Amino acid sequence: MSDDRRRIVLFDLFGVVARHQRPGAQAKMAARCDSSLEAFTTAYWTHRPPYDAGRHAAAAYWTDVLRSMSRPADASTIEELRLTDIDSWSRVDDHMVTYVRDLRDRARVALLSNIPADHADAFLAAQPWLHDLDHLAFSGKIGAAKPDPAAFQHCVVALRAAPADVLFVDDREENVLAAEAVGMRGHVFNGRDDLAAAVDAWL
Repeated sequence: MSDDRRRIVLFDLFGVVARHQRPGAQAKMAARCDSSLEAFTTAYWTHRPPYDAGRHAAAAYWTDVLRSMSRPADASTIEELRLTDIDSWSRVDDHMVTYVRDLRDRARVALLSNIPADHADAFLAAQPWLHDLDHLAFSGKIGAAKPDPAAFQHCVVALRAAPADVLFVDDREENVLAAEAVGMRGHVFNGRDDLAAAVDAWL
């Protein structure tokens, strides 16, 4: 089997290799907006999809969030919120990072994450080990976010693979089901031990 046809493990980022949003971050941003946490959280997630998928830049996203709460969308507030938001998604699971890096001795390893483009740039700068992977697909840069089939198809084309060559790992079942619908094998992440067993069986 040639190197291009080695089996591929395609990882989600947040909730698998990286940690979910820092606790208390949305409360901090809500306070900056002089908003209730409930109102802020609703606005934050309601306007997120086009930002994740690269259709809106950060300024447009935060303008939509602030205006939906009837708050002024001045440049300094937007930048403060943007930087706080990026920091809130900056943590990794060091044990999983080690596992992913070591896995490259046995398989091709790639990443598919729903993440805005400016977040991706900051994450890449802080985590240079990502550049060692076989492919990085960030939704804000490829113009498609999971569970859109186009996000998975992008990875297949970029890796010069067939869907059946890929094991996709994500902590959200809807994304795993979407990967399976395009012909990939899927695994819902519940911890490193279960993952290691699934990968061992796959390889």
